[in-house]
Amino acid sequence: MRTLYHLWLSPFSRKVRIALAEKSLAFVLKAEKVWERRNEFLALNPAGEVPVLVDDDGTVVVDSTAICEYLEEVCPEPPLIPGTAVERAEVRRVALWFDNKFYREVTQHLLDEKIMKRFLGLGAPNSDAIRAGKANIHYHLDYVAYLAERRSWLGGDNFSIADIAAGAQLSALDYLDDVPWTEHEAAKDWYARIKSRPSFRPLLADHIPGVKPPKHYADLDF
Repeated sequence: MRTLYHLWLSPFSRKVRIALAEKSLAFVLKAEKVWERRNEFLALNPAGEVPVLVDDDGTVVVDSTAICEYLEEVCPEPPLIPGTAVERAEVRRVALWFDNKFYREVTQHLLDEKIMKRFLGLGAPNSDAIRAGKANIHYHLDYVAYLAERRSWLGGDNFSIADIAAGAQLSALDYLDDVPWTEHEAAKDWYARIKSRPSFRPLLADHIPGVKPPKHYADLDF
């Protein structure tokens, strides 16, 4: 059986989970405590990071972007990087915005400080970093609104890996109740459409021991 090594709140793991579900590919989840540095896992990915996909034939693919590109090759329908060459370039650009820029400026400051530091034994959260993440998220939610108001979906006319990448990042932060939805109605409306997709619902059922999500987290109507 196809296996995805992941962490429950890793936005990059969530991105791959959604992509697999959108393509109706069966898989099993295996939570990997990356801080334990297991030799068996390091043999799959010497970087010691999730997500890692082990396909049915034993093929190992590492990194969320590489995995999603691989899935497009082996299972092209439905396409998650659709359109012409120009349209696909735009989809990839928006996806990378959330994978890279949003992660560095928001998720890393909030999720890593609040959750990952605890597991890695790196001490108390940095309050300055948390404040920076909370400030930066407004800029990014404004950008979500800007895109959503001008297009059918974030990457263009069709649902794509751009929406998945953005939804994965925001869903992880929403679990921590760190997304100020009430101040960004247009972004909230877009996210409500994402939440209603069948591929997204398993994420809404996630429960991390010791960390309870807010009531709205799994509410499709917010």
